Amino acid sequence: MKTYEAKIFMKKNHRLAESPFYDERYKRLSWVDIIEGKLYTLDENEKLECVEFGQMIGAAVPLPDEDGYMVAATDGIYTVKGGVKEKVFDLTKVYEPGQRSNDAKMDSEGRLWFGSVVYDGKSTQHGDLFSYKDGEVVCRFKGTKLSNGMAWNKANDKFYFSDSDEKKVFVFDYDKTTGDITNRRTLFDIEKGVPDGMFIDEDDNLWVAIWNAYKLEKRDGVTGEKLAEVKVPAEEVSSCCFYGDKKRMFITTASESVSGEWDGCLYECYID
Repeated sequence: MKTYEAKIFMKKNHRLAESPFYDERYKRLSWVDIIEGKLYTLDENEKLECVEFGQMIGAAVPLPDEDGYMVAATDGIYTVKGGVKEKVFDLTKVYEPGQRSNDAKMDSEGRLWFGSVVYDGKSTQHGDLFSYKDGEVVCRFKGTKLSNGMAWNKANDKFYFSDSDEKKVFVFDYDKTTGDITNRRTLFDIEKGVPDGMFIDEDDNLWVAIWNAYKLEKRDGVTGEKLAEVKVPAEEVSSCCFYGDKKRMFITTASESVSGEWDGCLYECYID
C-alpha cells in the first residue's frame, strides 16, 4: 500500500475548512469555512478573495454554465456571482429548527446535492439528503445521521455517500435522468476516525478524508479495498480535491475542537 505525505499549502487556521473545488475553466480554487460562514477563492495569480455570509455555510459548488457558485447555507440555497449573493431557495421550508446544510456536490444534470445536519448541540444528530434544481428541492434519502462526502462514478450509475456518524461509506444505484438513488449498501467501514468529505478520481477510486485520524484514504470504488493513505499533519481532515495537472491534491482541515499549530491549515500532496 502506498503512503504519501501532505505538505503545508496555506498556514491559516480555519475553524472548519471544507468543500474544496478546482474550477479548470477559471484556474481557481475555492473552499469554505463552515463555522465562519466564509467562501474563499484563490486564482492562479494567488489572489485570495472572500465572501462573507454571516451564517454557517456547508459548501460552495462552482456553477456549471457560468462564473459563480451555488452555496448551501443554513437558511437557504444561494448563488454567488461577482461577489454578489442571491438567495434562490428558502431552506427553512424543509429544515427543522437547529439544522444547517453540510457537504454538497453537483451531479452531471445540474442538481445540487446537499445534506442537513444538526448544529444546535442539543438534538440527536440527524438529517436528510436533498437535491435542488430550478427552484425545487427533493428529499432523496431520509434518516441520515451526519451527511458528508458525495461522488458519482464515471458511468454515472453509482452514487457514493459518507455518513460520518455511521462511520460508513455507502454506495447506491443512481438514475441520472430522475435523480433517484436506490439499493443502498455499505461499500466500506472506517474503524479509526470517521469518513468526511471525498473526491472521486478518473479511475473511480475514492479519496476519503478521515476526521480525527490525520489522514486521507484511497479506496477502490468497486470493492472498497484500501489502496493508499495520505498522512496529514492535522487531526481533523475534512475533504480534498485534485487540481492543476490532476496529480496535485488540495486538502482542507479544521481546528473545531483542536488547537495545534497546523490544525485548520490547508495542505497539498503530489500523487504519482
